[in-house]
Amino acid sequence: MSVQHTDLALEVKQLIIDSLDLEDISPEEIVDDEPLFGDGLGLDSIDALELGLAIKKQYGIKLDANDSETKQHFASVSNLCRFILQNR
Repeated sequence: MSVQHTDLALEVKQLIIDSLDLEDISPEEIVDDEPLFGDGLGLDSIDALELGLAIKKQYGIKLDANDSETKQHFASVSNLCRFILQNR
């Protein structure tokens, strides 16, 4: 993993915590390849909308909720980082 990707992963984890008000978790506790939804971090569809808005605001990247690949981008922190790096 590159330094750029590592820094971005930490940034994305903090964005997840801040935008979803996850006060009882630290960025270090979020595993890069762990699922963000379901059995992983336990996020739901409302969280996905909030996170999508936060990513748009922070990085200027618009996510299309109807795009079949959007769910894959949101699968993990690693996937979100790849998506952000490709679309910056």
